Formats: sequence, C-alpha cells, structure tokens
Amino acid sequence: MAFLEKMSLWVNRVLLGIAGFFLAGMILLTCANIFMRLVWLPLRGTFELMGYFGAVATAFALGYTQIRKGHIAVDIVVQRFSAGTRRALRGVNALLCMAFFALAAWRIGAYAMNLHETGEVTETLRIVYYPFTWAVSVGCAALSLVFLVELLKSFLEKGDSEP
Repeated sequence: MAFLEKMSLWVNRVLLGIAGFFLAGMILLTCANIFMRLVWLPLRGTFELMGYFGAVATAFALGYTQIRKGHIAVDIVVQRFSAGTRRALRGVNALLCMAFFALAAWRIGAYAMNLHETGEVTETLRIVYYPFTWAVSVGCAALSLVFLVELLKSFLEKGDSEP
C-alpha cells in the first residue's frame, strides 16, 4: 500500500511539473500575442495552442489536486454521520470516481489512437491532435490511480482519518 501511495504521489508530482511548464507556456504565449498585437502582427494559432496547453495543464494537475484535497467538496450532510459511515461513503465515492476516470482514460486513449490513425491536424498551425488527447488520457489515468489509493485507504485504515 505504501509503495502504491508513493508511486501515485511521484507520478502526480511529475505531471504537475509538466502542467506548470504548459501553464508557463500559456502565460508567455499570451504576453507575446498581446505585445505583437500592439504592432499589428498577432501570432497565428494562439487560440489553438491556448486550448491544447490548457487541456494538458488541467488534466495533468487533476491527480495532485485530488491528493491535496483541493477540489470542491460539499459535505454538510455527511459530517453528521458516524466515522464508520463517513469512511464507507469515502470508499464508495473513491470506487465510483476511480471507475469513471479509468473509463474516461480508456475511451479518450481510444479516441487518441483514432486521431493518430486518421492523421487529424489543427486548422491553423497543422499540429497533430493526438499527443494532446493522449495527455488528457494520462491525466485521467493518474487521477484514477489517486482514487484507487483512496479506496484502499478507506478499507485498510481504522477510524476516521479525515478532518
């Protein structure tokens, strides 16, 4: 269990670093485009690149955000339940979310393979789609791994470990 948790943390930290790189690229691209518009020469394909970079940054940050409990959670009703019930509900939630994001990773990966086979490219810059689609699939798979760790924790840990 400890190995799986450490592996999940390591994978999601690496993906978070890559997400940060893409976010920095988005910032630089936006600033460059604003500057170039001042001299009437906007950068071609900025809209395309911002969309793809944003998809990668978001997908790669999902798992680490879940590890840090940074996603919105409304638990006003659940907090009134006993510790055992809360732990069971966290386990069910982790199972459902793990299954959903594993399915999403699989289907998005299948879509990426289809894009690769057809040679689909963007309209303005003629960049192939599939690497960005694969990146979103990897981000969903990493999030699914985080939920697997949470599921195992809900069964293996005693008591209510969340505040």
